[in-house]
Amino acid sequence: MKIKLLTLILFTLALGLNAQVLSKKDGNYTEADSLRGSLRPERAFDVQKYHLKLKVEPEKQFISGSNTINFIAEEDISTIQIDLFENMKVDSILQNNEVLAFKRKHNAVFIELDDSIKADEQGEIQFYYSGEPIVAKNAPWDGGFVWDKDKNGNPWIGVAVQGTGASLWYPNKDHQSDEPEEVQLDIAVPNGLMNVSNGQFLGEKDLGNGFTQWSWKTVNPINNYNVMINIANYEHFSDSYGDLDLDYYVLPYNLEKAKKQFKEVKPMMDCFYEKFGEYPFVEDGFKLIETPYLGMEHQSAVAYGNEYKMGYKGNDLSGTGIGLKWDFIIIHESGHEWYGNSITAKDIADMWIHEGFTSYSEAVYIECRWGKQEALEYLKGTRSGLGNNAKIIGDYGVNSEGSGDMYFKGANLLNTIRSIYDNDELWWKTLKDYTETYKHQIIDTQTTENFFNEATEVDLQPIFDQYLRHADLPQLQFRKENGKTQVKWIADVDDFKMPVDIFIDGKEVRITPTNQWQNLKQNVEPDKIKVNELEFYIQTSFKK
Repeated sequence: MKIKLLTLILFTLALGLNAQVLSKKDGNYTEADSLRGSLRPERAFDVQKYHLKLKVEPEKQFISGSNTINFIAEEDISTIQIDLFENMKVDSILQNNEVLAFKRKHNAVFIELDDSIKADEQGEIQFYYSGEPIVAKNAPWDGGFVWDKDKNGNPWIGVAVQGTGASLWYPNKDHQSDEPEEVQLDIAVPNGLMNVSNGQFLGEKDLGNGFTQWSWKTVNPINNYNVMINIANYEHFSDSYGDLDLDYYVLPYNLEKAKKQFKEVKPMMDCFYEKFGEYPFVEDGFKLIETPYLGMEHQSAVAYGNEYKMGYKGNDLSGTGIGLKWDFIIIHESGHEWYGNSITAKDIADMWIHEGFTSYSEAVYIECRWGKQEALEYLKGTRSGLGNNAKIIGDYGVNSEGSGDMYFKGANLLNTIRSIYDNDELWWKTLKDYTETYKHQIIDTQTTENFFNEATEVDLQPIFDQYLRHADLPQLQFRKENGKTQVKWIADVDDFKMPVDIFIDGKEVRITPTNQWQNLKQNVEPDKIKVNELEFYIQTSFKK
């Protein structure tokens, strides 16, 4: 079934749902890109904790406060780089109550430490700042604050900064390779409003100046872009899933809708616990928070703005109808808790590790609820929006993501790998082992490839190379030569070889072509051969 125009447009938008960079610069990177994307000597420290104390003034669209940054030096350092967008003001930076000198360059702040820190020693600075953070024009597709109002005229505020950078609104080491082990947020908002952030609620405090401070704390490693504030006149209700706290924060007039819609969380947890392992942030709990933008995978505080509709705001991104059986934002953004939040790519160039696996989690959920056939049909349907005109992996060290195809091409690659395994028991064991082995870890693409490669006798490396490091799909070509039916792969990768299942006279047959012509055992007219397109994402051609 072809995707209708509206659905195709929404599909394209969905590819940017969590990816605000997708910076196709054709290699024309700037100094600012390198400062943000590279691990320079001034970044040779391991962040241990952020303690963010912030006052948010909705009427002024203004924030002010501090971030206390605790870290361990990885080598002797006297200058450190902390990132904060250049439109934000640095009020002062302290070390041991002494004011530090600093210089700014683009969105980086270079701080001269009064007391140099030796390798393996701990350091701490207090970074005071203020300003009017960038406002998102169309969150979550561009980064920034969303200063909105609910139907009752109350302030309704959210932030979405993945790719654009958490340093848009608070000072931090803004690189995916380093996650603080814990974060505390003390967020002061006007009385009558609530702030909901990541982790467990520590309490509220009336500051006596028209503002109430809401305090939250995580005790698990967390990506910078996942650290979040959500401010509104929220209504709270809760539930539990075993020892996991389930908390929901919604606008009061949507309470009954939310109680009905969020029932999907428990069957989702049933599925993901079985296929991926235990929720990776049990100590911090799981929350869905209604936001004035579509959604984002903020760790333990998932942003929800799908208007309590099934599918993607009432549309099916696969064009099959299967996507209308479930709430896309609940499933996709929660899937990121395992892939992206728990398992994190070291460099943003490897973001397919987040998006490909999470997009595949949608099909996993479908299979748990409605069976494998519908999961395969959904995955095939998602291919209609893929361009295959740029490689999935981006450029390293310059804060550059690869092609937006990373979402559903990544998912279909994983489904193809599953089909190559040709053993579902082995596939599910390998996927769960991978997810649990790298829980709370920062990895790269090669680590992922090696793990899935070691589980099977088939050499998957050429396959990963073609799908991730080249734009084109491998093409399976058939021809008739000297009375024989022949087959070969056309691919960018030298010595490309990959098993694939085909149908001959209705019977499924596995063949393993190379990039050299081979005779098929079955002498059948090429145009009578059909590829198992549900299980393999490839191109097919017939040469006369």
